[in-house]
Amino acid sequence: MSEGAEAAPAAVILKATADEAAGARLLVAGLPVVERALKQLGRLPGTRVVVASDGTIPLPPALPGNATLRPLGGDVPAALAALQAELGVGAVIIPADVVRPRARRFDDGLRVVDEPSRRAAEDAVFADLLRGDLGFVARHINKKVSFWLTRHLLCRLPVTPNQVTLGAGVIGVLGCALIASGNRAAIVLGFVLAQLQSILDGCDGELARVRFQQTAIGEWLDTIVDDALNLLLVGAIGIGVGRLHGTTAPMLWGLAGCLMLLTYNVIAYRELVKQGEGGEVLKIRWWWARGQDFAEVLSDNRPTSGFNLVVALGKRDFFVFAWLILAIAGQLSIVLAYAVAIAAIYFVVAVVQLIVRPAPRPRSHERSH
Repeated sequence: MSEGAEAAPAAVILKATADEAAGARLLVAGLPVVERALKQLGRLPGTRVVVASDGTIPLPPALPGNATLRPLGGDVPAALAALQAELGVGAVIIPADVVRPRARRFDDGLRVVDEPSRRAAEDAVFADLLRGDLGFVARHINKKVSFWLTRHLLCRLPVTPNQVTLGAGVIGVLGCALIASGNRAAIVLGFVLAQLQSILDGCDGELARVRFQQTAIGEWLDTIVDDALNLLLVGAIGIGVGRLHGTTAPMLWGLAGCLMLLTYNVIAYRELVKQGEGGEVLKIRWWWARGQDFAEVLSDNRPTSGFNLVVALGKRDFFVFAWLILAIAGQLSIVLAYAVAIAAIYFVVAVVQLIVRPAPRPRSHERSH
């Protein structure tokens, strides 16, 4: 169980009465507060949820599978007390106008009653998305843009996270086509589109989390699209630099980089299936990580070291941004060398994974999923 998480109660009463009506109807990250509460509670395995309603708050047409509706009439406080007694002393009452930024905490909710409290709750929901494993560029540049897009645009549109993933992927493919053209101005524009795709790549996960739309298919789709774009990007860099300078050597280096990345991808997918960790590569336990997965290693906040520098240079958010800056500066040969070096490191790490068995996950690092 993750740090700060609590054991889910056996029973929860979601109090949806006139006292909570003003805040329960307000939208936080695209969802009415009451619907947000239901979606959160619906993801708690083994927890029975009873919606105690006096009919004043509109409820979603379909409740989660672990939830039932209990109409309240007459003396509401007495009816609630009787319901709590029926469910047992461990039953927890949660008001329908409370937003809990962390789904597994029952003691840090924010009550929503008006627009200022709604904004504060939404701030807290997005702040909780800033994971410890984020890279420097993702945390300080990309997330500032993607959070704004997700919060003020995507949450208000009828789009799904998977549609955002595919839309961002199309932008990335267009960027690769421009980079492969060999025209210097087009190459720079291509890297601008690659950086835009890198930013939008954060939006799909943000939207999935704030709307509780995470799925195994979405996780795999995001990984496969990113990996395919990495292959296209390295290949496009080799082709573009080769065309720019009228030589085939950069194209061969780009091809070598693609083959090394493809080998890494095949081995990484094999490890995901073998370790049963879904479709997110950060969950793989690599041979060098002492039984931790990559996300846990990055979240350890270790002091700055050569290892951390290599990790930072190899993170997608960093190298896409760095390649854009280098392209603007006209250093496309350095971009190609950088891309091939990253591919080589990934290749070596993956091949060694086939030989060295990763250590078991330490109990102290077991996480809630």
